[in-house]
Amino acid sequence: MDTLKAILLELGIEESDVTETALLRKDLQLDSTETVQIALELKRRLGVNVKLEARQDMTLGHICDLVVQAMALNPA
Repeated sequence: MDTLKAILLELGIEESDVTETALLRKDLQLDSTETVQIALELKRRLGVNVKLEARQDMTLGHICDLVVQAMALNPA
């Protein structure tokens, strides 16, 4: 969650808005370009591929779960 939070803060999201239940699109008002940027930063910083471009809005907690699963499949 710390890495995801850092990325969101760099995108200009208020720290108080970064919670596990926050939805990317509905709550944080992120568009598809910003969502792709988050995925690219997760790959660059953590070495994991996480698909965030899905039509379904995702919570930050769900994204963290996906990152943990991806890291388990591809240990460094």
